Amino acid sequence: MLRYRIDIEYDGGQYAGWQRQAGQHSVQEAIETAIAAFCGEEVTLRGAGRTDAGVHALGQVAHFELSREWKAEKVRDAVNAHLGLAGETISILRAAIVAEDFDARFSAKGRHYLYRIVNRRPPLALERGKAWHVTKKLDAEAMHEAAQRLVGKHDFTTFRSVQCQAKSPVKTLDRLDVARVGEAIEIRASARSFLHNQVRSLVGTLKKVGEGGWTADDVEAALEARDRAACGPVAPPEGLYLLRVDY
Repeated sequence: MLRYRIDIEYDGGQYAGWQRQAGQHSVQEAIETAIAAFCGEEVTLRGAGRTDAGVHALGQVAHFELSREWKAEKVRDAVNAHLGLAGETISILRAAIVAEDFDARFSAKGRHYLYRIVNRRPPLALERGKAWHVTKKLDAEAMHEAAQRLVGKHDFTTFRSVQCQAKSPVKTLDRLDVARVGEAIEIRASARSFLHNQVRSLVGTLKKVGEGGWTADDVEAALEARDRAACGPVAPPEGLYLLRVDY
């Protein structure tokens, strides 16, 4: 068996998330179906991260195994052709044959996310479903200052979904930067791994700071509370992008 790595871009708007789910349309299942249509082999795709329904990716990574050897470019192009025929909003950016011990999930050394807020009064036209539309003026500098209280190794219970299956709420957040770029506010988060809903929970809390309702001290107090009830609102999924995975 040969192991293949694929780098994937997708618009998550029409999917129930990355992970295959009975009776629902997922990114994983769509790609597995396209691979089977191309080569006739049933595969199980393992992804680097299980993005939620509506979340997008610019650099998701996955691996699978095939019994027959195909050129990497052939795999990329053939799978893309079948994804296109099926009307999927998924693109295989790259494919490569990798070592047998490569694991898209467990070999990953870092994951990087971007969250986009479009901060203006007029409604979104081109970016509807691609960003969180917030009409009240946000203070990006205050949001960034508060975000630095969250960087480092902490118990992130406050910012963890009750459905999270991680064994421990302790994670090391390497980066959480907030910057205004024209009408947009971009929040970039980096860590080896994240808890379920962690990034969206952090963004929703930082929005309260941007609006002037919370201070950096309030954010730190929420972190130290280790209580989900202390979290701000969870930001919607459409503004979140998995940017890349490091190996």
